[in-house]
Amino acid sequence: MAKRSRSSGRWLAEHFSDEYVRLAQEKGYRSRAVFKLIELDERDRLFEPGATVIDLGAAPGGWSQYAAQRVGPKGKVLALDILPMEPLPGVTVVQGDFLDDAVFQSVLEAIGGRSANVVLSDIAPNMSGNRHVDQPRSMYLAELAYDLAERVLAPNGRFVVKLFQGEGFQEYVAYARKAFASVAMRKPKASRPRSAEIYLVGKGYRGGDR
Repeated sequence: MAKRSRSSGRWLAEHFSDEYVRLAQEKGYRSRAVFKLIELDERDRLFEPGATVIDLGAAPGGWSQYAAQRVGPKGKVLALDILPMEPLPGVTVVQGDFLDDAVFQSVLEAIGGRSANVVLSDIAPNMSGNRHVDQPRSMYLAELAYDLAERVLAPNGRFVVKLFQGEGFQEYVAYARKAFASVAMRKPKASRPRSAEIYLVGKGYRGGDR
């Protein structure tokens, strides 16, 4: 058996002592990350019954799981990820890379041609530890999420995307401020203290009136 590294040992110890890991297990959520979305929703009122939601980078499904609960049986949640994801009640799962036009068309078909009221993106690249590599990768993914949001969001729609502060961050926020009536930066309590992640919450999508 391969010897476990010190860093992986620290991660495991932190993981199993994490209050949000325990809460997720107790409440039946698929990941601790759901508590980030719950806090954002409680603060920014992201969902309403009957809404259509697209969740990018959805696996293992915690965000989609919560969104489905919030929008109810008349709503629609589309979960998209390049990784396989186990089915969830009230959630349509599409596996594929949203860079692929065929996958994007599958998303549109899955939501029945409706515009989305909410687009969520908790996507992050596999981190190398080199910020000169990781930051461009993370911004690229955020830009792809934004591009999809522009194509599917209904007027007054909401957009939540994970960002990391660094090169390209300020320009991204400035562009979002032109497209949404309000933009806020949030650091949920469930974000790990060592993580540099921050969430942009855009509300009141202006569509073509930017």
